[in-house]
Amino acid sequence: MTETRPAAEPSTPVEDAAQDRQDGGPGLAAALEAILMVVDVPVAEVTLAQVLERPTHEVAAALRALAAEYTAAGRGFDLREVAGGWRYYTRPDCAPLVERFVRDGQQTRLTQAALETLAVVAYRQPVSRARVAAVRGVNSDGVMRTLVARGLVEEAGTDPESQAVLYRTSSYFLERLGLKDLSELPELAPFLPDDVENLEETTK
Repeated sequence: MTETRPAAEPSTPVEDAAQDRQDGGPGLAAALEAILMVVDVPVAEVTLAQVLERPTHEVAAALRALAAEYTAAGRGFDLREVAGGWRYYTRPDCAPLVERFVRDGQQTRLTQAALETLAVVAYRQPVSRARVAAVRGVNSDGVMRTLVARGLVEEAGTDPESQAVLYRTSSYFLERLGLKDLSELPELAPFLPDDVENLEETTK
């Protein structure tokens, strides 16, 4: 007697995107998540499609599938289409908890990485994340988000050439350090290595 096998469950758009790997790299869903995790502003579907070299309609479908999956799972964040692009946001009912964390976190000491990043911003402002990473020699995106969340650093427009978001220290930074303005920051020269000029050239 021929055995009857149950029909396979249909796959979801997110599963299709996850299984769709090119050249051994990440699937479409994973690639979208990785990019959107670090953006400062909503990113258009066509831009994501160009970066990932995929058809725009596939990218659009994967984005909507991810957004639906996050909502169905009750995640603490959601993926929204706003201002012509896509970006992660804290889910509204979780916002009070995030605000409490950020507010209470301002009473804790900054990590060494945060202090280094804050120093780069203070002495090189306005400065992009890429510039900060070049000076420190390590990716500083997470630390920058922490400094922005704590109100010590704020956005200061965009670079006219690269269009990268620029950052500067805030008035709260001056308040916490007891400074009237940035001119009261101590001179850096005594703390820099002798070959600082060569170092500076390599990070530009």
